Amino acid sequence: MNTREIIKQVAEHSDLYLREVEALSIERLTWKERDEDWSLGQMYWHLINTALYMQLSNVETCISKEQHPAVLNAGKSEVGETVFSQGAIPPIRIQVPASPQYTPLQPESKEQIVKGFQTVLQRMEETAPRLDARTSLHKVMHPGFGALDAREWFALIEMHYRHHFLQQERLKNAWTSLQA
Repeated sequence: MNTREIIKQVAEHSDLYLREVEALSIERLTWKERDEDWSLGQMYWHLINTALYMQLSNVETCISKEQHPAVLNAGKSEVGETVFSQGAIPPIRIQVPASPQYTPLQPESKEQIVKGFQTVLQRMEETAPRLDARTSLHKVMHPGFGALDAREWFALIEMHYRHHFLQQERLKNAWTSLQA
């Protein structure tokens, strides 16, 4: 996908997530099946914060050509090669132990989530024109996928949003089962 198609897909994914947000109460958005699980609101925050502070931040690093020399010649990991050749993160549940650095906070309001998704799209629109062939020369390491260039970090936003539809469905089903 080119950058326009990626932005279009992220906008469509955001619309689907925001329809869910609008339909739910803040109580429902912050409900967790178990203490170690995330709520839907935390999942939405995770998507927003990862896009803003990891993926788009790393796009900026690649564009500005700030990188450690060891990354210059590094490639993707085997998992990274698979993800980018398939254009998708595998449909598996990835669990990371709860920690203050990784576990998202509960949202304060539905408006906060709406604004977050809007901010991601705005930043993507602002960043897209700066992606060109030269940005593929500079890379930043991803903890699981290896060295990614600006375009790959940009594309990862869409893949990450799409990947979390599975978690959203699982959390909605858990709530429904509890109510039955």
